[in-house]
Amino acid sequence: MIIDDQYYDIIIVGTGAGGGTLAYKLASTGKKILLLERGGFLPKEDENWNPTEVFRKERYHTHEQWYDNSGEPFRPQINYWVGGNTKVYGAALLRMREKDFEEVKHQEGVSPAWSLKYQDFEPYYTEAERLYEVHGKQGDDPTDPSRSVEYPYPPVRHETRMQEVCSAIASQGLHPAHLPLALKLNEADPSQSTCIRCNTCDGFPCKLHAKADAEVNAMLPAMQHSNITLKTEAKAVYLHTNPSGREVKAVEAEIGGASYLFLGDIIVLACGAMNSAALLLRSKNEKHPNGLANRSDQVGRNFMKHLITAIVQISRTPNPDGFQKTISVNDFYWGEPGFPYPMGHIQNTGNILQEMIPSEAPPILGLLSRLVPGFGLRQLATHSIGWWLQSEDLPDPNNRVRVSGDKLFLDYTQNNVEAHDRLIYRWTEVLKAVDQSAEQSVFNRGIYPRSDTPIQVVANQCGTCRFGSDPTTSVLDLNCRAHDLDNLYVVDGSFFPSIAAVSPALTIMANALRVGDHLIDRLK
Repeated sequence: MIIDDQYYDIIIVGTGAGGGTLAYKLASTGKKILLLERGGFLPKEDENWNPTEVFRKERYHTHEQWYDNSGEPFRPQINYWVGGNTKVYGAALLRMREKDFEEVKHQEGVSPAWSLKYQDFEPYYTEAERLYEVHGKQGDDPTDPSRSVEYPYPPVRHETRMQEVCSAIASQGLHPAHLPLALKLNEADPSQSTCIRCNTCDGFPCKLHAKADAEVNAMLPAMQHSNITLKTEAKAVYLHTNPSGREVKAVEAEIGGASYLFLGDIIVLACGAMNSAALLLRSKNEKHPNGLANRSDQVGRNFMKHLITAIVQISRTPNPDGFQKTISVNDFYWGEPGFPYPMGHIQNTGNILQEMIPSEAPPILGLLSRLVPGFGLRQLATHSIGWWLQSEDLPDPNNRVRVSGDKLFLDYTQNNVEAHDRLIYRWTEVLKAVDQSAEQSVFNRGIYPRSDTPIQVVANQCGTCRFGSDPTTSVLDLNCRAHDLDNLYVVDGSFFPSIAAVSPALTIMANALRVGDHLIDRLK
């Protein structure tokens, strides 16, 4: 084993929404900081915008195998790059609602209260929105939480077809809102805009670095500071503690086939909810026989990843819009009359491109050939609008990450399914009304093709190292420090006690900034 000859004030494992944001926050302190990233820099190449390469061949996803609760292998849709999963995210950054931080009763259980509340996160949401250049508009969504300041950038405008759809949705008494988006976009002066509003944004890497992701907006600025060291292609495999077991003294990582040992005062994990939990479990020793920070037996448990369904709306009217992902609908977020339980969040997807259809939406093909003969892939793509429906996944200790030898297992069973099914039904009824009012539905029988996300879709992973005040029921304290170790922190989605229905990225970023303030005080 090679022992690195440097000693670091802080070692951060992972450079995504949590680790990259924390590095940015701490870079100006002058403290000696090492970042370990198991991937490299995602290359700028023509394939970035090639739907076949991105979706059918999964060019940018890891090739490793994980295993489900029946022992069947699957390839997770996860991305190991500087910037983590934000390199291919849809750039939608939404705040959790005030009530999301409280105990919420669902039809199939309870979403537990957080020990910190919305107001504890609000200033850090504001800071994160500035850092990631979020475009939005306060007030057009009835579920919007309170804000201390307006969004830092104006909302991304709806293009012609999306505006028509927005108006049709609003005519039903609903409140379609501008989706908050993290883009390097200047619509007032396009000559100064990095973003060109292309049709390859959601799910694609950006060849122009026009998405405000954790590499572009956090890591690259952080690396301008001489006290920041980044090692890529460096996979953390073990955390070594001191003899008492109260501190992590070193991170063992594999680089180029060799084992390296990196020493530091404070260790921060930001590997994603699955890999942070797996690293803790693999780092068991005599003082921690069940894995590090696992006295409560909660490490790896309460894994959450949202219930997600994609629905395709197909109309006779062509959809020429180049950048479609601008609409958010939360009218059913907390339920509806006659159903007093949360249902979920709706947003439109990026463009449905012809090359994406065979891999992303295979059920559409046979259905279309029966209902509309001669309606081919190109026509389908240019007459479609995609919708993304997302419902809260309730924490369940039996939904867990575990390791056995070199294998990583995800034991996962969906819950809260009926509420999600109700959201699908209600949104389908909304789309029927939109199409019937315009007399332009291809599917006069009211059929809207849809697909649910399989287990390998783990982009919104949360909950495996929940934070809390009670060390018997949580892994981390309220500063996201492990109860059992004095110098070990976790700043990815692992800390979530519940996942809410909006995507977790902005809350992960805000929390990293919050923990960053704590670490700055600790390092004084």
